[in-house]
Amino acid sequence: MLFHSAQFLLFLPIVYVIYWLVHERARARKVTLFVASMVFYMAWNPAPVILILYLSTVDYWLARLMERTVAPSKRQLLVFLSVSNNLSVLGVFKYGDWIIRSLNDYLSFIGIEIIYPELGLVYPVGLSFIVFQTLSYTVDVYRGDIESRRSWLDVSLYISFFPQVVAGPIVRASDFLPQLDRVPVLKPGQGERALFRILTGMFKKLVIADYLAANLVTRVFTDPENYSGLENIVAVFSYTLQIYYDFSAYSDIAIGVAALFGFTLRENFDKPYLATNLFEFWRRWHISLGRWLFDYLYRPLGGNRISRPITLWNLWVVMLLGSVWHGADWRFVVWGVIHGIVLLGNRIWWWQFGKPKPGRPIWQLLLTGFLTFLIVMEARIVFNASDIEVAWRVFCAQFKGGLQAPNLSWQVCLSIAAAIGGHVMTHMHYETMVRAYIRSPRWAQIGILVSSGLLIKWAMDFEAQPFIYFQF
Repeated sequence: MLFHSAQFLLFLPIVYVIYWLVHERARARKVTLFVASMVFYMAWNPAPVILILYLSTVDYWLARLMERTVAPSKRQLLVFLSVSNNLSVLGVFKYGDWIIRSLNDYLSFIGIEIIYPELGLVYPVGLSFIVFQTLSYTVDVYRGDIESRRSWLDVSLYISFFPQVVAGPIVRASDFLPQLDRVPVLKPGQGERALFRILTGMFKKLVIADYLAANLVTRVFTDPENYSGLENIVAVFSYTLQIYYDFSAYSDIAIGVAALFGFTLRENFDKPYLATNLFEFWRRWHISLGRWLFDYLYRPLGGNRISRPITLWNLWVVMLLGSVWHGADWRFVVWGVIHGIVLLGNRIWWWQFGKPKPGRPIWQLLLTGFLTFLIVMEARIVFNASDIEVAWRVFCAQFKGGLQAPNLSWQVCLSIAAAIGGHVMTHMHYETMVRAYIRSPRWAQIGILVSSGLLIKWAMDFEAQPFIYFQF
C-alpha cells in the first residue's frame, strides 16, 4: 500500500478514527495499530508478514532469556543467535539468488557442469529496515541499554509499526517503546502540523521526484547518447534531487502519519546537499541509518579509538558493507568504493593539516561544498544506471559538446527550481509556513489541502512510482 495511493487515503482515516476511539485503553490501541500494520504490509504481499512475525517472535524470546541470564557466555550466545538469525533471513532473501548465480558462473568458468537452481524468492519490501530494528532491540537488551519487554505485542508492534516499516526512518526501541506506555494526546496544532508534514512529503514525491523521473531522468539514463551533454548533466543533477526528494518524502509522510497517532519519530534528513565535506554529508543523509551503522558496526569494530590504520579500516568496512546493504550488485560496490576512498582521503587530510575551523571564508565553504556535491552527484550515476556499462555511457555523455537542450521543458526546469529552493530554505522559514497554516481558519486549511491536491493532480500526467528505497 503506497502512501500516495487511493487505498492509503481510505485506510488512514479509518485507522485514525478507531485508534482515537480506544486510545485510553492500552491494549486496545496497541491491537488497533498492530492489526493496521499487518493490513498495511499485506497490501503488497501477505506472505512476508510471516517473516515479520517470525523475526519479532524469535527476538522477543531471545531478549527475554537474555535478561534472565547472568552468565556472560550465555548472554553472548543468545545475542549471537539473534544476529545470526536476522542476518541469515536477510541474506537468503536479499542475496541468495545472486550467490547461486555467481557460483554457477564460477563453476562454468572452470569447466564444471553443475547448475544449482535459483531460489526464486521474492524480496519482501522493507526487510532490511525490519532487520535493522530487530537487531537493535536485542543488542540494546544485551548491552543493558533497555529492558526486554514482557509483551510480545509491544515488540511486534515496534517492529511492524506501519508508518515507517517499509523504508524508515529506523526507529530505536528506546525511543519507541516508552511512547507505547503513555496515553497518547494530540496537543493543539499537532494534527494540523502532521497534515502539513504529510502534504510536504506528497509534494516532494509527486511534483518533484516522480515528475523529474518521468520527464527527464529515466529517458536520459535509458539512452544517454540521444541527448546533449548539457541534458545529460542536468539529468544526473536531477536524479540527485530525485533520490533525495523521494526518500525524504517517505520520511516526511512517515513522521507526519506517526504524529497523527501521538508518536514522535526522529528526523531522518537535514539538507544533506549543503554539506561541506563527505563526513558532514553522511551526518545529514539518512540520519537513522548512519547512526545505526555507527552504533552497531563502527563502534564495535573499535571506531577511532585504537589507531589511525584501524580507524581507516573501520571506515572502509562500514562504507563497503553499507553499499552492499543496498543490494547484490556491482553498481552499489562501485558507489561505496567511491565514497570510501573520498572519506579515507578526507580523514587523512585532516590528520595532516587539521580539521576546518569555524568562521572560514565563504569562498572556502562554497568550494568545498561544491566539490562534495559534485562527488555525491557523479557517484549517483552508478546508483541509478541499470548496469556498470550504462553508468559509464551516462558519465561520458556529460562531456559531449554543445549547450543545446531541446528536451528540457519549462515544467522540468520549474520542478528543478522548486527542488533547489526547497533544499536551501532554512528550517526557520519552513517552521514559519507551518505556523501560518496552523493559525489559519479551518476553511483556509481545507482550501490549502484541496488546492495542493489539485496542483499535484495537474502535475501528474504520468503514473506515480513506488518509493526508490522500497527495493532496499
